[in-house]
Parts: sequence; structure tokens; C-alpha cells
Amino acid sequence: MAFEGKRVLCFESRRAEETAELIRRNGGDPIVAPAMREVPLERNEEALRFGEGLLRGDFDMILFLTGVGTRQLMKVLATRFEVQSIVDALRRITIVARGPKPTAALREMQVQPHMIASEPNTWREIVTVLDGRPERRIAIQEYGRPSIELMDALRARGAEVTQVPVYTYEMPEDVEPLRRAVEQLAQQDGGVQVTMFTTGQQAVHLMQIAQEMGCEDRVLHGLRRSMIASIGPTTTSALADFGLAPDMEPSRPKLGFLVKEAAEQSAEILCKKTT
Repeated sequence: MAFEGKRVLCFESRRAEETAELIRRNGGDPIVAPAMREVPLERNEEALRFGEGLLRGDFDMILFLTGVGTRQLMKVLATRFEVQSIVDALRRITIVARGPKPTAALREMQVQPHMIASEPNTWREIVTVLDGRPERRIAIQEYGRPSIELMDALRARGAEVTQVPVYTYEMPEDVEPLRRAVEQLAQQDGGVQVTMFTTGQQAVHLMQIAQEMGCEDRVLHGLRRSMIASIGPTTTSALADFGLAPDMEPSRPKLGFLVKEAAEQSAEILCKKTT
């Protein structure tokens, strides 16, 4: 069963056109409001200090959390250090990848991860894969906002954790689509039937704009009135910070699965919400 013409709000930035096309193919009317942009840190002193420590042998293990962040970290390190020396240092310690994207980025550098966290690739799967490991000096490549839960879990096991921020999330350069999305969510007649989140930071920026526009409560009401689709547990956890409980997660944390399965479930879920 398809969306059957329902208005579907999505906040994708890099994959905005692809997401809109997937929604159309599944019978929906897409409303695209890019909610963030990934911005490399201009003066990434933390990453460069990490490089110095890596070459000194200060770390037993590194956790790579995203493919984009892994590649960006190498670009930052290459501004000061010889790339081959960094690669050699990585090969001497334990490498953990949070799923297929950082794994692919590492293999591009001929670095093979020792462990790969399973789907849905949350901090819990990372902690599980590290059960029984002896490494205690652990660096974490971050991806926008720190993974507090992951760091707390590692420290509880006696680890010394070093954060390595690589890029941060900022508002899109053009916030007008996001403002229009806020207005539609705040409409009393239900301007949006389905809302899709593919990362928790989208919700952070959405609610920041709603607060600036003085309609935070109405937007939260509009979100709860719509069918909220979350791509996976990490995003669901972030939505909970705003008192939002997603109505569905896909069987796999992938964009295509999210759109298809949201379309299949939308009629039943929205029917229950209106009765």
C-alpha cells in the first residue's frame, strides 16, 4: 500500500532529491525541508592533537563512527602528517567501525577494521562488540554531537576516552524551507500527514526554528498528529528528548526501507491516530 497522496515531510540535505523521488514513487506528496549541513571544523586542533598522539602510540583502540567523518579526519591529518605514517599507526592498534560506511572508508586506506558493529549500529551495538576487550586507551571519531551514552559506557568499563570531533552540524544556509515546514506542522488542519527523520539533529534544528518562530507547542502537536517515521534507534532516542515517540522504524535502518515501509504502514497508523 502506498502513501496515496499524503503529504510527507522530510528533512534530508545531501539526499534531498533522492528522498523526494522515493516518496513520489511510493505515492506521496513530498515536502523537502533540508534541516542541516555538515561543516568541517576549520581549525581542528583536537583532530591534530589526536594525530600526534596516534603517532606516539597513545591509543590502544579507535572507534570510527561515520564514513564521512573517517574521510574528513584523514584530510585534516594529511595537512600536517605524512599519510602513510598515519595509516601505519592505525594498523598497529585495534580498529572498530560502526557499520558499513566507516568500514568502506577505512578499506579505501587499506586499513582493515578488527570489529564492525552490527545493525542498527547504535552505541549499544558498539559496546556489545567490545565485550571482553582489554583495550583501555580509546579514541572516538565523533560525527556532529558527542555520543554521551557510548563514552559513559566505555568509562564505566575503565576506559580512558579521547573525543576526536571532525565535523559539526549547522543550520542549512537557506532556512526558508525549514521555516515553511514549521508553518505547515503548526497548521490546525493538519498540513502534514507523515514526518520522516533520518537523524536526530534534524529534530534539534526543527525545534530550534519553531522556538524562534514562537510556535514550538503547535509544532509538537502537529508532529504527534502526523505519523512520525524514524530511521532507527539512535534517531528515536533523540526524538524522545522532545517528548516525541515515533510510530514506526523500518526493518533496516536504510532510507529506501524507511520510505517504503512508512508508505505501507501509513494508512493503518493514521487511522488509529484519528479514532
